[in-house]
Amino acid sequence: MSGEKEKFIVFKLVLLGDAAVGKTSLVDIYTHHRFKEDYKPTLGVNIVVKELEIEEINAQIRLVLWDIAGQEKYDLSRKMFFQGVVGALLVYDTTRDDTFTNIESKWLKDLKEYSEEELSCILIGNKIDLNESRVVSTEKGREFAERINASDFLETSAKYGENVEDAFKKLVYSVLRKSEIIL
Repeated sequence: MSGEKEKFIVFKLVLLGDAAVGKTSLVDIYTHHRFKEDYKPTLGVNIVVKELEIEEINAQIRLVLWDIAGQEKYDLSRKMFFQGVVGALLVYDTTRDDTFTNIESKWLKDLKEYSEEELSCILIGNKIDLNESRVVSTEKGREFAERINASDFLETSAKYGENVEDAFKKLVYSVLRKSEIIL
């Protein structure tokens, strides 16, 4: 890029949603390309770093991914995790309707209350590999994403890696546009 100095940017992103919706699995697939069958709940928060290079803006981007525990026992301490957040993946399990309704009643509410600015958010319906157990339709997810002004809506399978890379990429590009680094 004609001698232009490379930019170094750090983005703090959070993954929000009820326990066992697949937040940790999404992070593991995105950062380490692995899926673990045995589920171990996140305790408090799990922080993972991923480095990206975006050539079109000559930038090195460090994503600091905060995988925030979904269990109720962490509700009181959770608000401190939102400081400095610029983007969020709001994740629900397509086989559990309560995880879908809790996006609005709990997670989006927390995000608006505790974050310092308006963020880029992407709504994620995870576990599409369990299609025979699906209770939340694609259309319902898409309509909800529009209603809450999410930057985008995707359905993913952390187990098979389907749309996982795309979800994070779309969130990064949404944050870049919102911060006017890229138009």
